[in-house]
Amino acid sequence: MMPEMDGQPVIAGAGLAGIMAALSMGRPCILLSSGLLGRDTASSLAQGGIAAAMSAVDSPELHAEDTLIAGAGLCDPDVVRAITLCAPGAIEELLALGVPFDRNAQGDLDLHLEAAHRRARIVHARGDGSGAAIMHTLIAQVLNAPYVTVVECAVLEHVQTQGGKVSGVVVRHDGVSHVLRTNACVIASGGIGGLYEETTSPAPVAGGGLSVAARAGARLIDLEFVQFHPTSLVTKTPGRRPLVSEAVRGSGALLIDETGARFTDELAPRDQVARAIAAHIAAGHETFLDAREAIGKSFPTRFPAIALACHNAGIDPVTMPIPVHPAVHYHMGGIETDLSGRTSIPGLWACGEAACTGLHGANRLASNSLLEAFVMGRAVGRDISGFTVQAPPERLAPALVAYGDYRHILGTYAGILRDAQGLTRGLELLTPHIGHDGSALVGALVCHAALHRQESRGAHYRRDFTRTDANATRYAFTLADVFSDMPSLEKVFS
Repeated sequence: MMPEMDGQPVIAGAGLAGIMAALSMGRPCILLSSGLLGRDTASSLAQGGIAAAMSAVDSPELHAEDTLIAGAGLCDPDVVRAITLCAPGAIEELLALGVPFDRNAQGDLDLHLEAAHRRARIVHARGDGSGAAIMHTLIAQVLNAPYVTVVECAVLEHVQTQGGKVSGVVVRHDGVSHVLRTNACVIASGGIGGLYEETTSPAPVAGGGLSVAARAGARLIDLEFVQFHPTSLVTKTPGRRPLVSEAVRGSGALLIDETGARFTDELAPRDQVARAIAAHIAAGHETFLDAREAIGKSFPTRFPAIALACHNAGIDPVTMPIPVHPAVHYHMGGIETDLSGRTSIPGLWACGEAACTGLHGANRLASNSLLEAFVMGRAVGRDISGFTVQAPPERLAPALVAYGDYRHILGTYAGILRDAQGLTRGLELLTPHIGHDGSALVGALVCHAALHRQESRGAHYRRDFTRTDANATRYAFTLADVFSDMPSLEKVFS
């Protein structure tokens, strides 16, 4: 963290969105990676690929319709149309950058079907290693970009504002806090999966960017919508759960219990499948994904990463059903942005899972996340390329934030099945810590938003409000709004 870094845009997060923002900026910028570059990012772990209308029987309009249906009435239709329209061009651009997307025997892109898509439109790279293949290609690009300074093992701790605009940031690098003077900051730090015990996300992806944005006064939106992937691999070791991709069910694998009986529609939207599995487990059953007949001996070649994870857990997917449970996989909510990635605070942008554009609504359509990360990361970079970046004259005092372990609280009280009693209890347990702990703050805000939405919709299911409210709208708020509704929280926070 040298003084000459002052006055450069700071990008917090080096997943697909953050890297695309840096590459698209075309000017000196600082890219913060919470660990080693390419490690501990959800982008690198993505299996399913990127959704894009690339066939003669498909179109961006059909892609948009499927996205709107999955979003359960809370997508922003203009955003959906804009991003799905960009999808074919995004694939072409990634191909030009060198991403090795899979081809079929005729040499065309090998398109796959996933849940809630009416057309085969999922573009894979190296089978179920799509995210890793894309990131490998783009990391090489960013390391060769002379205008990007990559700082590893660094996280954004604080965004300082003056006159309602960004005036500087505090970055923790190798355990030491540094102040950088800049009026341009991008939050691309990922979602909140690390706040839950059963998750497919890396542990560091725990809502740090949302905490920083909330404290700075940015508007947040749709925080109650936390998507549980129906099929994570059940392992005997704690920590991140390996994902058994949607593509496995798209290839014909069946969900069965210990008796061998099917109990739900495998290709229903993710929220419905996740709830069906959770309910079956609650009724005392074990749940499995059976690929023996539909995929069989081709499993290791079609899904090599999943096959390896299964073998590491003592499971042979060719001859054995795969034990699965739901796990937190994606956060539809986040920092509210427009289609340029601008937030409610001038000088602050957000993209990727930390942001919320309105594309996903109440329930993300499979494989739209990498698409959004690419399109919006690029949009942010291009927007900042024409922004006048300065180093405000005043140096700022560091603001330190500790992070505790609240995974059990979130999983118990703000999980797949929710009610007012549990969400209120979650708030009670988290509130004493929100003044000094970013994880507690984000967890409390998720509980607050879930309490506010007194209906069931998409990934948000209230046992005490099981019906969908036809008049419900999206819920956006700032930290000041929450304090106005709940003065007790402000007293603890201050």
